[in-house]
This record gives sequence, C-alpha cells and structure tokens, in this order.
Amino acid sequence: MNKEPRLRFTDEERSDPALEKPIRKVDKATAKADKAQAKIPKKQVRQKTVDPETGKVTTKLVLEDKKKPPSKLSHAVRDTPANAVLGKVHKEIRETEQDNVGVESAHKSEEAAETGARLVREGYRSHKLKPYRKAAQAEQKLEKANVNALYQKSLRENPQLASNPISRWQQKQNIKKEYAAAKRAGQTAGNTAGTAQKTRKATKTVKEKAQQAGAFVMRHKKGFLVAGAIFLMVCMLLNTISSCSMMAQSIGSVVSGSTYPSNDPELVAVEADYAAKEAALQAEIDNIESSHPGYDEYQYDLDMIGHDPHELAAFLSAVLQGYTQQSAQGELERVFSAQYTLTLTEEVQIRTYTDEDGDEHEYEYRILHVTLENTPISSLASELLTEDQLDIYQVYRATLGNKPLIFGGGSPDMSNSEDLTGVEFVNGTRPGNPELVELAKQQVGNVGGYPYWSWYGFNSRVEWCACFVSWCYNQAGKSEPRFAGCQSQGVPWFQSRGQWGARGYENIAPGDAIFFDWDLDGSADHVGLVIGTDGSRVYTVEGNSGDACKIKSYDLNYQCIKGYGLMNW
Repeated sequence: MNKEPRLRFTDEERSDPALEKPIRKVDKATAKADKAQAKIPKKQVRQKTVDPETGKVTTKLVLEDKKKPPSKLSHAVRDTPANAVLGKVHKEIRETEQDNVGVESAHKSEEAAETGARLVREGYRSHKLKPYRKAAQAEQKLEKANVNALYQKSLRENPQLASNPISRWQQKQNIKKEYAAAKRAGQTAGNTAGTAQKTRKATKTVKEKAQQAGAFVMRHKKGFLVAGAIFLMVCMLLNTISSCSMMAQSIGSVVSGSTYPSNDPELVAVEADYAAKEAALQAEIDNIESSHPGYDEYQYDLDMIGHDPHELAAFLSAVLQGYTQQSAQGELERVFSAQYTLTLTEEVQIRTYTDEDGDEHEYEYRILHVTLENTPISSLASELLTEDQLDIYQVYRATLGNKPLIFGGGSPDMSNSEDLTGVEFVNGTRPGNPELVELAKQQVGNVGGYPYWSWYGFNSRVEWCACFVSWCYNQAGKSEPRFAGCQSQGVPWFQSRGQWGARGYENIAPGDAIFFDWDLDGSADHVGLVIGTDGSRVYTVEGNSGDACKIKSYDLNYQCIKGYGLMNW
C-alpha cells in the first residue's frame, strides 16, 4: 500500500509554542487518514509462493493491501464505450425521426429508462467508492497539514524568511516540492509497467496542455508581457522594501548593541566616584611623611594616577550591563584594587659617623620607599573579564559607547583654527598668565594629542582636551589642577575651592579654564583655556577640537558655555 510520508517531531519541537498548533493539526490529520484508510474494503487475491528447497508451489488467498484511487464517478460512467454508442444512436434517431411524434415519444421513454438505470448504477458505484473518497480527502488534509508544519518549522529555524513575502512564498513552494518528492520516494516499487504507462499518458496530457497553453500565450502575448513586467516590478519593490527594513533593523541593532546601557547621570556619577578614589589615593601619597613620621629619608617611585573614563565605563558595562552608582561600587573597588598598587617598604641601613674625638659610631639610617604601580584598565581587562565579557568590552571601547563626549570628550568642531589678527583684548582686574597662553597657542596644529595624553599617563589615545589643559598648567609650574575628565574631575576641583564663574562672568583672565556643555544636559563635555575677551566674544585655545589644537571664539552669552575655572597665579 502506498502511504503518505509521516512527519516525526522531537520532544523539543512538540514543546515549542510556535509549532504546537501545526503539529496538533498533523496528528489529527494523520489519525483521520489512518481511520479512513482502514475502512477501505480489501479484496481477496490468490498469491502463489514457491518453496526454494522443494520447488513446491503453494496457493493461498490474501487480502490485497492496495490503495484504490478515487475517481470522478460521473466522468467514469459517462465516458464508457456503451454510453458513447447509445449517445450516437440517439442522435441519429433524433435527426431522422423528428417528424414522428410517436417514435420521438418512445425514444424519450427509452432515454428516461436508460437514465434511471444509469443513475442506479452510478449511485451503487458511488456507495462502493465512498471509503476511497474519504481516504483520499483525509490524505489530502494530511498532506496539507504536513506541508504547513514543515513550513512553520522552517520559519522557526530561519526567522529571516518571515521578513519577505517573496521569500515566504518561495520557501513554501520548495517545501511542497520536497514533500512530493518524499512521497514519490516512499511508494512501492511494484507495478512498473503500469507506472510507465501512466507516466506516458500523463506526459502526453501535459504535452497537449502545454501546446494549448503555448498557443493561448501566443495569442495574448502582449497581455502576458505587461503582466510579467508588472509582476517583476512588484517583486523588485517588495525585495527593496524588505532589504531596507532588514538594513534598518541591522543598523538599529548594531547601534543599540554598542551603546552604554546605563543612564547618563549614572555613568557620570560612577566616574566621579572612581575619580574620588584616585584623589584620595593622591592625598594619601601626599601625606605619607606626616602619616609615617620618623624616617630619615623618603624615596618615591610613582606611576601617574589617572584612567581613561571610557575604559572604566566599558569594563563596568561588560560586567554589569546597565549599572547604577549603587550597584557599581563592588566592581569599582575590584578594578581600583587591581589598577593601583601602593607599596611602602622600610629600609634600615647601618651607617657610621666620626665624632669630634675621632671615634666612629654606628647608627641606623631609616628609609621609607614609596612605590605606586598603575596598571591601565585596558591591560586588566583580559585578566578580569571572561571571554564573552571581553568581546563586549572591546565593542564598547571601539565605539566609546556611542557617547564620546559624556566624560568631557572634546569638541566635534571640524572647522579651521581662527586668526587673532585685529582682535583687541580688554583686560580685567585679574592678572592671568599671558606666558601660559603663549605656550598654549604654540600647540595649535597638533593633531591626535599624543604629547598631552601620554604625559598624563595613558598608553593609548583618549579624549584629550582635559589632558591638554592639565599639561599647560603643569608646564607653567602648577601641579594642580590635574584632571582627565571635565565633569567628574575638572569642574569639582574649581567649584570645591570657590574658583568658579558661571556663564556671563565678566572678570575672566588669560589662562582661566572654560568648560562647555554641548548637549545642555548640565554636564561639562569639553574644556579649553581662555586667551582673553574683546568685550563681546571670548577667545580660547582648545585641545581635541576636532582632534586638533585650535583657536576658537564664542559669544560671551553662548548657551553651551557652562562656566569658567578661575586660576589663582
């Protein structure tokens, strides 16, 4: 018996909500098909078997396990040779005996009797073939359910197909073809001659239909060309829409996947906490001699204190995902302990001296060695992060979390440096530091900021506007302020000392720091040095202005000026 291919589903697939309904339909259709097939009456046939050892032939009756295809009864009965002959006879009688009413009446009575007999025969045969029809209908429903289940399974395994209606249609057609091929492959190999005959007949029929279709197409070729062109245009339009949609989704996915997941205020607050830890460490080192008195000598071997704020944010985002100031404290402590190692080592030397009488005496000479090692966070990442976390960390570092200015990242201004020719500066009552300004102006044209961020202690490029200002102050003999982050370090340093002037402050002086808030969110994004003012505009020297040192100017009331750090010289 020829059977439909049966689908087999794993326990995981049966528990999948997306496949639950299609699988239930397949199971139901399978049960109906099996039940309908079981009701088909089986015919007894004689089967001969030959004993290979004795050659004895045995004949026995067996039930024929062969699926009888349903047929269209009306066509099967109507197309028999007998009906064809009768139809011809009736036609001739009608043509030659139309004038004879009695003959015509008899003829009609004969036709009515034959029709009644034919209906009886058709009704009987229809009753006999009813199980076959039900089996065929059940098998068709099963085939449809199987194809649908395979299609839903394909969509679950390949979700990208669901975005394009053309892809969905093509996928379903491919599944139907594969299912039909599997069905043919599952059929028995018997009845080869009959199969060949059916194939020849089907081929002939297909050929005849193809010829008829070809003739029809040729008669209406213009219409088919127009329809084909419209179909191609629709396909191209759908494909374009799908491609644009997939591209937009991909771009949106990439952007969202490479952006810091934490809120901006939390990012800035956590950065300020880490900077506070570094400030406390610096204060501890500055007070070593008072906190550890009694030594004859203090020797210092200190690395720079500082970090790249984006390295810290990338590290915390890789470990904690979206973090808050409170949830990040544990990781802050872990990173800080790994980055900074402060070591105090006591050394006692036995030395001698000669007194006034020429006698030598020994005494202890005590030395305290103070060593600070700073391992950049970028070097710690491979040790402290798992492989998956390290991949995430590298994405955030490459994109700066799509927030390059959040920690005072510089100016996005790509225009050229301005010319100060003809500018007349108005001096205020504060003296300022003209020598510092001249030094800063000599840096104009530097691109990349390597002298400034490497001086600060970074091993690779960072957003370096604050490093540039700190470097200029250091070159002028000031060890402070020293900061790498505008909002987290620079602004608090000036404000905590009462050295702050808001936008519109009238007594700014050369060498003051000027802070900018580009997105007007209350946090400083950029810093530069004040050259001076002509009474209506303020002129500056800025590092990392479009990744270069430039001279710029702004209206004194420019809303992106957050305020001024006022230097005491």
